[in-house]
This record gives sequence, structure tokens and C-alpha cells, in this order.
Amino acid sequence: MDRKEFLSLLGLTVGGGVAISCLGGCSKEAGVTPGGSTGGGGGLDFTLDLNATENAALNNNGGFLVKNGVIVARTTGGVFIAVAAACTHQGTIIQYQGNNSRFFCPNHGSTFSESGGVLNGPATSDLKQYKTELNGKNLRVFA
Repeated sequence: MDRKEFLSLLGLTVGGGVAISCLGGCSKEAGVTPGGSTGGGGGLDFTLDLNATENAALNNNGGFLVKNGVIVARTTGGVFIAVAAACTHQGTIIQYQGNNSRFFCPNHGSTFSESGGVLNGPATSDLKQYKTELNGKNLRVFA
């Protein structure tokens, strides 16, 4: 094998590896898209340990956190709720405003009800709502 053949083969090998890596990054993963749907075929399902420091916000009424593309909140009445965290307008991560009983997008001002319904635009699509189930100090969030 001469130098030209070697470099050509090397270039094809490296190029193929890069192409495979790039295509792997384009695969669908389970998560929430700005439109509020879950990808990956399987349903969303995770559990939050309310004793864990990173989940401490949920120990207070009006607290919230974002995990796995979902915003999980505890209403002022103490009920746990969960919706897709990305605003359906442009995908900005929303916030929970417990004192107003709503979700708010800080980017363009869209507001959503506690069940994810659009209250005020520019968003026109509802947020996907998820189920919650409390078992002791473990909060399950699932589709």
C-alpha cells in the first residue's frame, strides 16, 4: 500500500466514524419536545425522593423544579402537579407561579393553567400534563 492509498483509507475510516457519531446524536430520546409530546415510544416515568436535597423545593407549597423535561410543582393547596417544562410557543423553560396558580413563560409571557391549558398567548397549544403519585416520600411522575 502506498502513501496515497493509506491516507485515502484513513480519511474514509475517520469520516465514517464521525458520520456514525453524528447520526447517533440525531436519534430520538425519551423527553419532552416544545410541542409537549414525549419521544422514544416509551412513556415518561421517574420518581423523585422528597428527602433528597435536590428535590427540597417540593416540600413547600408553591415550590417547583424541572426534571427530565417536566416541571413538577406543589400547588398552594399541597397537590403535586406536573406538565411539560418547555413552552409550546418557542420551547423556553417555564416557571410555576403558585401565588397565581399558573405556569408562566418568562420569554414572551404565555401563561398556562395548573393542568397545562393555555390561558394567555402567544402560545396556542396546551402543555402536556403528566400524572403524579405520592407514596410516602417518593413522588412518581408518569405519562
